[in-house]
Amino acid sequence: MSPREQAMVPEAEFDSYYGRQIVKTPTWKTPDVPLYLFLGGLAGASAVLAEGAALTGRPELERVARVAAASGAAAGTVALVHDLGRPERFLNMLRVFKPTSPLSVGSFILAPFGALSGAAAAAQVTGTFPRLGRLAGVGAAVLGPPLATYTAALLANTAVPAWHEAHRELPFVFAGSGATAAGGVAMLFTPVDQAGPARRMTVAGAALEIVAAEALLNRLGMVAEPYREGRPGRLMGLARTMTAAAAGATVLGGRRSRTVSVLAGAACVTASLLTRFGIFEAGIASAQDPKYTVVPQRERLRRRTGERTASGAE
Repeated sequence: MSPREQAMVPEAEFDSYYGRQIVKTPTWKTPDVPLYLFLGGLAGASAVLAEGAALTGRPELERVARVAAASGAAAGTVALVHDLGRPERFLNMLRVFKPTSPLSVGSFILAPFGALSGAAAAAQVTGTFPRLGRLAGVGAAVLGPPLATYTAALLANTAVPAWHEAHRELPFVFAGSGATAAGGVAMLFTPVDQAGPARRMTVAGAALEIVAAEALLNRLGMVAEPYREGRPGRLMGLARTMTAAAAGATVLGGRRSRTVSVLAGAACVTASLLTRFGIFEAGIASAQDPKYTVVPQRERLRRRTGERTASGAE
């Protein structure tokens, strides 16, 4: 088309047919699924922290972290079953293993993790079968990182724009958020002199979460709007502020003050919970607005057309 020529038909707007949304809104329940996302991260990271405490001879930290891992797994399973509607639906997911399905893989992570973390916590609290409890704790620690991050793959595997487009960063956001929550819980209930690994996990998790979330916002462009605007944006903004403040307080005063340790720990747990709700609600908002589906598709089509044109000209 020459510079003087003009298209007779204007470019189509991003609205769908009769203005209806294109992507079906997920039927997952609130607060069940956001709680499940949060509890999985907390449990998985707590299992890793517990094993670190066992290796470095910190019995109080080990006890708190093992109980947190077992409690998080149990509560997360309850939230998942409640969202599914009937307990047998969760059991049915264990009948067949599908490596291509994040939900199937996650079910086969959650089930053994729950059993192993529960056994490790019971042995730690009661003092019975310590060797078996330690062995179970090692198994839970191995499954901890996959449990903390597979839910990110579960969200990214959907057609929901704000989740699917963020498939690169979400696992890092979830890993950091889970570590922050686990460290925060440990700081709440562990004496300051034994909470060193918990403080380090908290600061490292906060740094990972903040950097990954910022990378997500920068890379997604327009699709990142639901993470910035409305209720999801407020939740995410508050979570980032609380996470940064809690990490700073942990570095500056967590080693010396039990009060600072408790307040920072509570802020970390709250911020992690807000992050999961913010991400969940951002995805719902992006599914309800057709522009987050159509505009990125159009941009990808333009890039491919330009690449083919360039290669043809060569």
